[in-house]
Amino acid sequence: MRQVAHFQINNLATAKKQLLHWASRHPVCVYLDSNSYPHQQHRSWECLVAVGAADSFQATAGQAFPGLQAFAKQKQDWLFGFLGYDLKNEVEALQSQNPDGLGLPDLYFFQPEMVVGISSENLHQLTIFSLIETPERVWAAIQNTIPQPADEPAHSRLLHPRLPKADYLQAVEAVRGHIVEGDVYELNLCQEFYAENSTLIPLPTFERLNARAQAPFAAYLRKQNHYLLCASPERFLRKTGDLLVSQPIKGTRRRHSDPAEDALIREALRTSIKDRAENVMIVDLVRNDLARHCQPGSVQVEELFGIYGFQTVYQMISTITGTLRPGTHPVVAIRDAFPMGSMTGAPKVMAMELIEHYERSRRGLYSGAVGYFTPAGDFDFNVVIRSILYNAANHYISCQVGGAIVYDSTPEEEYQECLLKVQALLDVLGARLQA
Repeated sequence: MRQVAHFQINNLATAKKQLLHWASRHPVCVYLDSNSYPHQQHRSWECLVAVGAADSFQATAGQAFPGLQAFAKQKQDWLFGFLGYDLKNEVEALQSQNPDGLGLPDLYFFQPEMVVGISSENLHQLTIFSLIETPERVWAAIQNTIPQPADEPAHSRLLHPRLPKADYLQAVEAVRGHIVEGDVYELNLCQEFYAENSTLIPLPTFERLNARAQAPFAAYLRKQNHYLLCASPERFLRKTGDLLVSQPIKGTRRRHSDPAEDALIREALRTSIKDRAENVMIVDLVRNDLARHCQPGSVQVEELFGIYGFQTVYQMISTITGTLRPGTHPVVAIRDAFPMGSMTGAPKVMAMELIEHYERSRRGLYSGAVGYFTPAGDFDFNVVIRSILYNAANHYISCQVGGAIVYDSTPEEEYQECLLKVQALLDVLGARLQA
């Protein structure tokens, strides 16, 4: 039984910084930050943190989802963790043969010793749910945490492309050929930029990334020697009661410092026929995924082609909702919508087969999801994009980026979109790409 207590906080930014630094000292932790994003609906927590593993479950694709379902049924408690993209091999008859420098399991969830949250409805109150310590002692430890400054990176790193530019351009053309043949309508083609034997200090790197992006689905995850530093703007799937919500992104533009030019960029994205085509194809795919377990007629497009501004980019985001049928286990609802359509393409199975063929890296946690289950069986998961992954044991750094390929895609423009998405990661790493 968890002990629960509420505490008043005087300064939100200070409390969140102390929470992050306190959490990062634990060998297993998850820190989720909404960054007070003003336009995000369907939100319960401004900040939610889990530390310490009272128990855990991890698995590779095969029986991972049934194992997670059994683990959730046994615990009926808070669970935090991640779903890797390669769980596709369990959902469908697929395989992953590309190289993986990170070595994470396909699925990992832990029952936290302590959960700390700041509600989005009351930013002056912090709630502690503790299994092992009194909430008062946990609160004292958080308050006694003295954050260290997030210094700039000390040296310049070189990140190498797993897929050289010429090969990427050829892959885009090949995918366009599959579209002409009718194999797929849209495909999300990704590439990895990586560094070997490169040491990274995860916490200040995440702080720089989070300060730069201020994304609504930011996450810092540590699993012993593995780290995820995530500045995601995208939600995969949320359940509150019987309401499911998915918010796929398709459509990106770099923002401009001049307000007039910035407004023109926003309008260009809003009216882009290509970006609307990409977005609506994924909306239809998500509607189909949700309909598998939602009550007939309940799946609705709450918002189509919404244009949302972030610190460095505009994104086109749509919101799809549905009413979950009674008796459907939350893990089953997640499984049958996974992987998210915005990171595969349509039709989903063929898109994933082609992704495996044309990409050169195992995606792993990239384009998977990080999030949590509540004791009541609700959940919220992001899409792992705009992220740095780091294996501190072998000193491997990975940044993957991608975009949707459709019939009228131009290979050079798609490559430039990848560079746009990776630039923020390079900046906070103090890195540049191999020429």
